[in-house]
Amino acid sequence: MTVIFSGAARRATSGGLGGFVRWIGIGAYALAARWERRAAINALRKRDDRELRDIGLARCQIEAAVGGALNPAMGGLDESHRYRSGKPPAGRER
Repeated sequence: MTVIFSGAARRATSGGLGGFVRWIGIGAYALAARWERRAAINALRKRDDRELRDIGLARCQIEAAVGGALNPAMGGLDESHRYRSGKPPAGRER
């Protein structure tokens, strides 16, 4: 007779300690992400208006830009602003 152990069954019987540890991990991750966002905001606030303008931001847009509201795909390589048409020339597509 073959016995198959399911991961789902193991997770269900792991008890409350696993859920508590997972909850602590999620909280620690959220706290680290908040600290990272605050550090980025503070770094941008230290820049003068000319430097912010060079990277395409106004001072009132700093928090939205760090939060990703201005470009939800932030972190990806969005280089469409480099071309007049908004699209790369033929042969330069990704």
